[in-house]
Amino acid sequence: MQGLNDAQRQAVSHFEGPMLVLAGPGSGKTRVITERVRYLIEEKNVPPASILVITFTKAAAMQMRERYLSLCSSHSGGVRFGTFHAIFFMILKYAYHYTADNIVRDEVRYDILRRILHETDLEIQDEREFLNDLESEISRVKGERIELSNYYSPLCSNDVFQEMFQKYQSALGQRRLIDFDDMLVYCYELLEKRQDIRQMWQQQFRYILIDEFQDISKIQYDVVRLLGEPCHNIFIVGDDDQSIYGFRGAKPDIMKQFLRDYPNAGKCLLDVNYRCAQGIVQAAGRVIGKN
Repeated sequence: MQGLNDAQRQAVSHFEGPMLVLAGPGSGKTRVITERVRYLIEEKNVPPASILVITFTKAAAMQMRERYLSLCSSHSGGVRFGTFHAIFFMILKYAYHYTADNIVRDEVRYDILRRILHETDLEIQDEREFLNDLESEISRVKGERIELSNYYSPLCSNDVFQEMFQKYQSALGQRRLIDFDDMLVYCYELLEKRQDIRQMWQQQFRYILIDEFQDISKIQYDVVRLLGEPCHNIFIVGDDDQSIYGFRGAKPDIMKQFLRDYPNAGKCLLDVNYRCAQGIVQAAGRVIGKN
């Protein structure tokens, strides 16, 4: 752990059980995650294939993997790096034999929603804007696991929204297509209902590390909790001042929920900024000081 500060060293050397790492900008969180992976393998003899690292973008997953490989060239294989959607789709492929052809393309999804809209009596001014908003509302219902009957849409009456939602899902089902939100929902339902499949993946991934946890949605968190049982070796890194995915269901409050769900979780604050000069850090601190 040469070159790490005390807080980084504390985070890296956490072994078993849940752990929350609060990491501001420039605090070395990527290094903490990759060094922790190396620590688990080299110091604790954890098999690389038992480690799952989840990020929010494909680029971030690739960068994380490259950083890890530069550190651990002697045991480069086995550790799984991927986005939430990539990992969850992998689980669905195993159970349902999906391929990339089963993922609905943007133009097909838009055409389905447009046709459904034309079957209603709604009078709208801007069709494209309405359809974009409708897509967002459907995504919210799925991502937050809201009962359709309990959801109140700002776009139209509840009856009309429920009808359009159901027609959309039916159209996807008839073509054996799923959208990106379905990947999350179907993965949760699969793991919740199929104990044998759930246990198989729990035994596969005994250590789960998540980057940018402040951007997680409810459905993503629910799946992670299922995967993390019964060992609860869930290591999360995030900064609730940096959430950028609120438009698609991200909930920084889930970081607080994590501590309620895991009251014995370890906690660590990475408070040294290696990216900016001290004056910039102090000015930023004054701006957000009353958050």
